Amino acid sequence: MFLSVSELEIKKLRFDVAIPPGEIEYLDNIRQAAPVEAQGEAELLGNTLGEIRVRGHLKTVMQADCDRCLEPSQFPIDAGFDLYYRPAKIAPSHAPEVEIDGGEAEIAFYDGGGLQLEEILREFIVLSLPMQKVCREDCRGICPACGQNRNAALCACTQKQVDDRWAALKNLHPN
Repeated sequence: MFLSVSELEIKKLRFDVAIPPGEIEYLDNIRQAAPVEAQGEAELLGNTLGEIRVRGHLKTVMQADCDRCLEPSQFPIDAGFDLYYRPAKIAPSHAPEVEIDGGEAEIAFYDGGGLQLEEILREFIVLSLPMQKVCREDCRGICPACGQNRNAALCACTQKQVDDRWAALKNLHPN
């Protein structure tokens, strides 16, 4: 769904979409496990030179490989959003570095005559996922020696604790 600035000049646009898995492309190992259900509205803010506000609520389930054990894990997202976008033509381009306040850091930019709703939702979903995606807090991960998933079974590998800071001394020979 395209949120056109020319349409937003006339009225607010309301949306109620259900996007099935496979229609939005995500990062490397992130997959959509359930439809993205999003409801909300987009409006052109007055006296702002084209600033668009998009707010609403999103619900979906995402799937990614656990960062510790590499097993597929699900991450439900059920959250509201309130986002602001400015036209890129008023964004500072090769200007010297200036300090911005917290509110300015929350504003994104758009090119052309509007915004693609699917891109807004994709970005919000990716930013809503945890930085470290783990299947559960007590995930034991995989054994670095044999590759066994330690959540499924314990392996017989012994872990020799080596302090790598001293590894360079092994190469020294007495004169």
